[in-house]
Amino acid sequence: MDLQHLTQIAIKAALAAGKIIQNALHKEVIIEKKQGGTGYASQVVTAVDVACEKVIFSYLKPTCTAFNIALLSEETEDDFSRFEKEFFWCVDPMDGTLAFINKQAGFSVAIALVAQDGTPQIGVVFDPSTNNLYYAIKNKSTYKNHEKWIVTSNNNHLTYVTDKTLANTPSKAKIKEILQHQMKALKLQSLQEISGAGSVLNAILVAENSPAIMLKFPKKEKGGGSIWDFAATACIFQELGLQATNFTGGPLALNPKESSFMNFDGIFYGSI
Repeated sequence: MDLQHLTQIAIKAALAAGKIIQNALHKEVIIEKKQGGTGYASQVVTAVDVACEKVIFSYLKPTCTAFNIALLSEETEDDFSRFEKEFFWCVDPMDGTLAFINKQAGFSVAIALVAQDGTPQIGVVFDPSTNNLYYAIKNKSTYKNHEKWIVTSNNNHLTYVTDKTLANTPSKAKIKEILQHQMKALKLQSLQEISGAGSVLNAILVAENSPAIMLKFPKKEKGGGSIWDFAATACIFQELGLQATNFTGGPLALNPKESSFMNFDGIFYGSI
């Protein structure tokens, strides 16, 4: 499997989808409902999501035939071929749809190649608001805008990155306890919060604002993000040497048999 070649195709696909998003930024957005998790963000979809998926597929589907790769994408029903083939593409055509609807930064395009055992091989993320491109290949370097990306910890505070503000989070007391523990361990005196982005860019923000963390507790209800919310950034964090695990520190289950949701194990991303 030529991962370098496939990465270049994934980059072209992500940039093409990003252009669709950029062209739609100042146009009226028609919102539709779909079956998703318990949260509203996972239940909304727009024509832009669908158009992004279509253009991404135009780049990826030829590789599926040429290299016998399966394909999993947010806006297409899971055909479970990811359990039958050695690798599968994992696509989030537009993560952070709610931010896009609200005309706020926080949306992105994410494409990953994942092995059947759940190990991320390629991760590509494009942020249409900043034109920043992030990508990584297993056992290779991580890149930001085609230059080697090395995360440095310059802040004297801990940053908590989240989709919902801490004040509006039902489990805020438990989260505050975790944050206080991290601050004490790192000998930091203050805490800052970044909120409102989708899971993909939230992970990128964790890396960009070191020391920082984002987390989701395990829960029984469907939700907690899906495979496509974390596969690309899991690869990027893996190659940066940063933590991208389930809530208890185990490997992220990026090819679960139960469903595409990640609610059972939760997640923890850290640049600490």
